[in-house]
Amino acid sequence: MNRKAIDMAGHAAELAAQVSDPLPALPASRSWTQIAGFLVSVAILAAVAWQMRTLRLAELRSLFPTSFSFWAVFAIYYLAGPAADWIIFRRLWSIPLSGIVALLRKLISNEILFGYLGEVYFYTWARRNVHRVGAPFGAIKDVSVLSALTGNATTLVMILATAPLLTKIDFGLSTPMSVLSVAVLCLPSIGIFVFRKKLFILPKEDLRFIIVIHLVRIIATFLLAAIMWHMLLPAVPITLWIVLGTLRLVVSRLPFVTNKDLVFAGFTVFFVGKDAGIASAMALMATLILAVHLCVGALLGAAALTREVTTGA
Repeated sequence: MNRKAIDMAGHAAELAAQVSDPLPALPASRSWTQIAGFLVSVAILAAVAWQMRTLRLAELRSLFPTSFSFWAVFAIYYLAGPAADWIIFRRLWSIPLSGIVALLRKLISNEILFGYLGEVYFYTWARRNVHRVGAPFGAIKDVSVLSALTGNATTLVMILATAPLLTKIDFGLSTPMSVLSVAVLCLPSIGIFVFRKKLFILPKEDLRFIIVIHLVRIIATFLLAAIMWHMLLPAVPITLWIVLGTLRLVVSRLPFVTNKDLVFAGFTVFFVGKDAGIASAMALMATLILAVHLCVGALLGAAALTREVTTGA
């Protein structure tokens, strides 16, 4: 291939990348991605400072589980989401192990700031740090949509599977409300399936891989949460944990909601009451997860803010 043909091929590839990615890169010295990363770091630190007021640290210390096995399960549970995302983007972009830090910030941005803000942050990180073929916008969009689709499908299956248990436990859920909940899960998924050829840009092999990883993550976190609840309250029947796990899946499907574990703890009190200490256990878990979000967010936010200010990297 002669030099002219090589130049033409390179120019065509550049144009294709600009078309597939609606937000082409700006010069590094003035890139909006640097500004966005800086603002996200500031926002995380501000959210940490604001939400720290809600933590009752003395009460939290008194309730801390002392079992090493509990904390081992908790650590795996907490890192399951970022680890699954890392496996996916390792395949798509060959991101290094250090990319797990950006994915942790993505998680924390979604949880303590605003749902899907983490995807915006991760997009800015990818544009500055990933040498890729193609554009990150489409890949991140595909991964996020497939996460929602897989989550909806799994939640629907669990609702149908636990229906006999729901009839035995009075959750105060009427039939119309149950039907509405199922419809809310089904309709978006049907729409995604109908328009899948226009919606997704990744190859089918990658899409299938992403779905499998999301499914493994969802099942793993479901089981890990049930294990931790059982460690806290071993006398509670496993059937109740299965039903509560299903309810947690439903809460996790709520869009644009931060601190979903706190929302789930509130739902548990509403539906179950304070029998068998379940409400206290759920409140403890929600508080622990929020505390870890705030600690990790403070560390990562301060480190990123320092780097942005001192180096502009």
